[in-house]
Amino acid sequence: MLVTGSGRSGTSSLAGSLQRLGWHVPLPLLDATEINPRGFNESQRVVELHERLLGSVPPPDPAVLDELVTWLREQDDADRLLIKDPRIFWVPQLWRDAAAATGRDLVFLVTLRHPTVVARSRDTAFLSGESDEVRLRRSSANVAGWVNNTLESVAATQGARRSWVRYDDLLADWRSCLARVDVQTGLGLPATVRDGSPHDVDDFLTPELNRSRVSWGDVEVLDELRVLAERLWSAVTGLVEEPEDVDCLAEVAACRTAYARLHSLAAGLAFHETEASVITARRRVQRRLNRRHRAELQDLRTQLG
Repeated sequence: MLVTGSGRSGTSSLAGSLQRLGWHVPLPLLDATEINPRGFNESQRVVELHERLLGSVPPPDPAVLDELVTWLREQDDADRLLIKDPRIFWVPQLWRDAAAATGRDLVFLVTLRHPTVVARSRDTAFLSGESDEVRLRRSSANVAGWVNNTLESVAATQGARRSWVRYDDLLADWRSCLARVDVQTGLGLPATVRDGSPHDVDDFLTPELNRSRVSWGDVEVLDELRVLAERLWSAVTGLVEEPEDVDCLAEVAACRTAYARLHSLAAGLAFHETEASVITARRRVQRRLNRRHRAELQDLRTQLG
């Protein structure tokens, strides 16, 4: 089972819940931090692999698949294997191929959280010491990142068994939420999910996990980006009840086209700003050189005189 989704959207809470329901997360795990005090529930080996892959230029060596297959075979004692990292959706084919090579059934679980909450959560977690100008720019970047990540999550899981999990649903009633996932994917959740008996997950998923309470009024972004993000949110939340809803998937596709256009416009603005900065820097250097050359010329004239 692969747990993915936009960063700060509840992937750690979902993975931690499933781990307590019997899924095996290969050790060692990433250490808990201030931004995630209950732990990430991520295998360190997977995180290191993704960091290496996503940071590689040119594309990674095909031997990476052999490496991943070997590692997965080391987990053969675990019938129910859980791999969690928000970045999985960037390399889905690698995981599909590895699952096929090791004879494992593959299920994707994608977490969903409203873009305003994700943007504010990322702001709080990563930008607390930055200036207002930087935070303003990152606000738009965070919302745009949510849009892009969500679109890629849909594309990455296309054609596979998958289910969408709203973070708010998980916290409000994890039993009903995961029972729905069970029906959609055939995970085979234990009976304790449905019978209401006390479980470790009750103590793990507590209300304070959902600390962010924000709306669009709290996030300053371009109107066109806000409208697109809200439109995409409506489309993907429609996939929660029916993961392959044709109308919702068509709307997601339309959002992808709209985002590509918006991205091109934004890239044009960024290019103009960068070009202007380069020109300004060149002029500044040229002025310094001119002053130095004039000083040197005057010095030579003095010596000749």
